[in-house]
Amino acid sequence: MNTLARPVFTPNKYRSIFISDVHLGSYGCQASKLLDFLKNNTCDQLFLVGDIVDGWQMRGRVYWPQSHERVMQHLLQRAKEGTKVRYITGNHDEFLRNYGALKFDNIEIVNEYRLRNKDGRDFLVIHGDQYDVVTEHAPWIATLGDIGYNLLLRFNLVLNKIRSQFGYDYWSLSKWAKNTIKQAVSYMGDFETTVAEECKRRDFAGVICGHIHKAANREVVGVHYLNCGDWVESCTAIVHSHDGEFEIVEYEPSASHSESKVTNSQAPSMAFEQKDIA
Repeated sequence: MNTLARPVFTPNKYRSIFISDVHLGSYGCQASKLLDFLKNNTCDQLFLVGDIVDGWQMRGRVYWPQSHERVMQHLLQRAKEGTKVRYITGNHDEFLRNYGALKFDNIEIVNEYRLRNKDGRDFLVIHGDQYDVVTEHAPWIATLGDIGYNLLLRFNLVLNKIRSQFGYDYWSLSKWAKNTIKQAVSYMGDFETTVAEECKRRDFAGVICGHIHKAANREVVGVHYLNCGDWVESCTAIVHSHDGEFEIVEYEPSASHSESKVTNSQAPSMAFEQKDIA
């Protein structure tokens, strides 16, 4: 059962926070919202679940405004202050995969990570592009799709500037398209099933991923499937409280105060400890 609540947003201390698909270096990245969210939420460990930096967009003209730099500086400062930062590589920051597993101070860069539950169950933390048929077997189609997606995001910026002048709230054209076009809905469903089935094959009880920019917290083919969403359209994250609950938080700052929209708050309790995949 999905639940929806809009409590006043106050600083929280979580066991872990999971974010993915930030796409720093792209025009669609909502870096200011992410920075606001991170400043108002502290955690013992921060999981960056792929596509944090958009290497695809920076192959040509580099777009790196001050708001994107502030996010990077904040992440480094969090690590310096003791937060364990684990960067899971994605397809848009796949250049990091060339270096293998890296670790320096409180920052760790890996391709995937294992969360071992206290009851013995294991969760796979992975970006998810490895299980995307298009990305893996037809990268030229993925590149064309990325170009079209970013053009749509740029058009969306213009559209929402016009909407704001008439007093309307932000509206995501690309998110609407993904949720209504039959092929897009089918693609996302196929991705979720493929990831869940692979986790089951590898004896994982659950997965925490990103890649398709659609947050989720539900059971898929008997696997606990969690998707972080993104910070381009929906601005969502997965938070894990000290009492062992996973929640999806959709962040919406406002003029008076910041609010969070929590969905699937009745998800199974998941208190866990961490372990690297050998």
